[in-house]
Amino acid sequence: MDKKKTLASSTDAVHAGTPRARPHHALTPAIAQTATYTFENTAELERYMAGADPDSEREEYGRYGNPTVRELEQRLAALEQAEDALAFGSGMAAVTATFLALLKAGDHVILFRDCYRRTRQLVSQILVRFGIEHTLIDPGDLAALEREIRPSTRLVVSEAPTNPYLYCVDLERLVQVVRARGRIRVLVDSTFATPINCRPLGFGVDLVVHSATKYLSGHNDVLGGAVAGSSQLISLLRDVRHVTGAVLDPHAAFLIGRGIKTLGLRIDRQNATALAVARALEAHPAVGKVYYPGLDSHPSHSIAAAQMRGFGGVVSFIVKRGREAASRVVDQCKIARIAPSLGGVETLIEQPAIMSYSELSTEELAKVGIDPALIRLSVGVEETADVLASLMAALDAT
Repeated sequence: MDKKKTLASSTDAVHAGTPRARPHHALTPAIAQTATYTFENTAELERYMAGADPDSEREEYGRYGNPTVRELEQRLAALEQAEDALAFGSGMAAVTATFLALLKAGDHVILFRDCYRRTRQLVSQILVRFGIEHTLIDPGDLAALEREIRPSTRLVVSEAPTNPYLYCVDLERLVQVVRARGRIRVLVDSTFATPINCRPLGFGVDLVVHSATKYLSGHNDVLGGAVAGSSQLISLLRDVRHVTGAVLDPHAAFLIGRGIKTLGLRIDRQNATALAVARALEAHPAVGKVYYPGLDSHPSHSIAAAQMRGFGGVVSFIVKRGREAASRVVDQCKIARIAPSLGGVETLIEQPAIMSYSELSTEELAKVGIDPALIRLSVGVEETADVLASLMAALDAT
């Protein structure tokens, strides 16, 4: 089956997982801005606590659930074609809850090296303190994955595409390698792809995580995270969320849900603009290397072309003349704003060595694979020609 034919569409982004009728005939969801919920009498409370009314959608306390948040979760599950989904206060809250739900002391995690630095820090600096071991391997290196799996391995984590070099792992083969070695879960961070460009669960992945702050909400105005997967696994995460309190605010859930309605439109524009930018960068004499899976020159191009509808809105590139020259390019861009996030309607630009990895020395940057002259550009929905003209002018001026 061609997995790309089952991707989410703009129609899905607007309608999938939404109820046909809402209270008061409202078109959009209500914001249940409440911290707690009331019971009519003790008998109703006892029925609820005993689970005697399993079809009831009512809640008890805001840390355990909220109808606005629940509607967003149902929409996300529909977009990822998952049995269920769970929303969190941030993407890292979602990742953390997943690790806490699936791992215990003595377990082993395998993580691909090119990934969001906070995910790597969570594994290497925090989980290790609780007796959870880890191994870092090169992006997409499935031979290394096969070698590094231990009897204690319980989780394999990958991004698709990765941050910041946009590597894509062969998801189907990844799952085959892991399944051949026993009961090991596969978690894929699909923030950069979104369900418009790729649905990892369709390749056999167990859980897919998103920083909803990025493309799902799409307007750089709200924090959120989500995990989608089987009902059984999501129930384990829900238990952790109940205890840790990493809940999503109902107003944030409303904003993310509103943003999702234009997800397909935004991703189409960002796919097209990023590809045009990547091609122009590759031809510019001031650029040494471009990382974008839509280019034939990218190591993951054939994999991305096989399993993605589009290649995403992030382009990373290295300026030939070093760190200072890269800084001048960043400063000269008139449309792109200097900021650490991505996926919104505004084009954003950053130099990871200065922003995301500012605490690291040159030697430490080399160890984690970050070139000092690397620039990460997240294209917005501005006119493609305007984004291109701004960036080319900045490069010409260096």
